[in-house]
Amino acid sequence: MSAMTAAPVESTAATRASGSSFYFAMRILPAAQREAMFEIYSFCRAVDDIADGDTPRAERSAALAQWRRDIDALYAGAPPPPLASLARAVKQFGMRKDDFLAVIDGMEMDAVEDIRAPSFDKLDLYCDRVASAVGRLSVRVFGMGEEDGIALAHHLGRALQLTNILRDIDEDAGLGRLYLPREALDAAGIASNDPATVAAHRDIDPACRMVAARARNHFIEADKIMARSPRRAVRAPRIMGKAYRRILDTMDAHGFAPPRQRVRISKSHLIGIALRYAFI
Repeated sequence: MSAMTAAPVESTAATRASGSSFYFAMRILPAAQREAMFEIYSFCRAVDDIADGDTPRAERSAALAQWRRDIDALYAGAPPPPLASLARAVKQFGMRKDDFLAVIDGMEMDAVEDIRAPSFDKLDLYCDRVASAVGRLSVRVFGMGEEDGIALAHHLGRALQLTNILRDIDEDAGLGRLYLPREALDAAGIASNDPATVAAHRDIDPACRMVAARARNHFIEADKIMARSPRRAVRAPRIMGKAYRRILDTMDAHGFAPPRQRVRISKSHLIGIALRYAFI
């Protein structure tokens, strides 16, 4: 592994995951599943840090290319030493190489250019790569069946990512990014692609609500899948879904017009959700 990718693994995967809003969902899993999820999160965090870094774009692309080579090596049976734990999890739970590479492809979309007002189709591709591909890795760890697992990853991944996009409008604008789709902005009468201009626009609310409606539909479909699945296999995704549905509902109630406050879920509420779906 190159020096560019060595830094993210200086701490343990569990330590890296401890700052995630999904940490409580991961903590309730049996030990082997929990450690595998920590490894998935650590990988995602590492490539995301590259994509969001402030180094020149060519360096970010080179670092992501190194990660592709590292994943190739892992699946060829010769993982770089820092990926030994991830390699064990991959083997134990049958995670697919294509899903790791899809995540890297999604990060590449952010690294090569600042995404600004993509089409709904491009946004959906982005969500599939940075979120649903992570879901496809995760449902194998959860022990879900193939068909329902892939379907859950499709819907819950998109629901979570679209909620993130709505929550992070101002933060993303500060990075020069605008993930609200062009079709939604056009429907709201917003012609600009400039992130700061759109974030401050008085008519942004209907554009956001169009995205929120898509997220809500994905949550509904994800709930249907989890309702027919073995409880032990969907405890963690239920916690993730309930937490983010709370964020979406709160934003929906407050509205999306500026000025906005970034919605957060308190630690106590997250613990309450985790306890409910872990033991009840």
